[in-house]
Amino acid sequence: MQPQQPLFSMQQLLEAGVHFGHQARRWNPKMGPYIFGKRNNIHIIDLQQTVPMLDQALAAVRKVVAGNGRVLFVGTKRQASEVVAESAKQCAQFYVNHRWLGGMLTNWKTVSESIKRLRTVEERLSSDELGLTKKEILKMTRERDKLELALGGIKDMGGLPSIIVVIDTNKEELAVKEANKLGIPVVGILDSNSNPDGIDYPVPGNDDALRAINLYCDLFKQAVIDGISEGMELKGEDLGEALEAPVEELPVADAPAEAAEAPAEQPAASE
Repeated sequence: MQPQQPLFSMQQLLEAGVHFGHQARRWNPKMGPYIFGKRNNIHIIDLQQTVPMLDQALAAVRKVVAGNGRVLFVGTKRQASEVVAESAKQCAQFYVNHRWLGGMLTNWKTVSESIKRLRTVEERLSSDELGLTKKEILKMTRERDKLELALGGIKDMGGLPSIIVVIDTNKEELAVKEANKLGIPVVGILDSNSNPDGIDYPVPGNDDALRAINLYCDLFKQAVIDGISEGMELKGEDLGEALEAPVEELPVADAPAEAAEAPAEQPAASE
């Protein structure tokens, strides 16, 4: 029996503020087909379209993972950075959450050399016999921290990703362009001011509200986990006989709403 795709409801999207776009004057006309209307001069995204499009994006991610593909989560804006990293780690995938470096995909050979350097520095610093002065150790530690911040989320990727999931396609425009150039499919959360060009699996929705970002990441994380289970099932592996049992998270009560988040009845503040 194949694992079910992550389920979500229209109510969940509403509660997370997915339908709130930006101020009407800040919109991108190319997003017109996905906008339901305006409320208090704020564009309202048409969730009747978001639901099937999000469903399609989740199915694409699950299929890629079931076929032994790699998923790269990209979200470098302040409110997305931590949840993107945590979600990727929890489903054993990869992420960029600090800054997208030019050529991260299109110049993978150079990036691979930087990853090798990161591993070398980590090994040197973990060695019992460093034979370095305090000044040299400090310099090397700073180099490691800088490389870890930029490349820590992809150091184990081992090659180009099979698909990328992007929060805020405007901010991550360079990542989208590089993926397009290499023919890597892109899943993108599209706010009312976004450009849908180059997005293979567009998901119209708020890309600023923390609750919305948490919901997207949770759903894509679960899609990856389901894809892993499906892939093992297709290979005829018995999860119950695995040396490392799969980790399944128990549901937890919703945390109190963040003070910085807008009330459900008001549009979320846009950056």
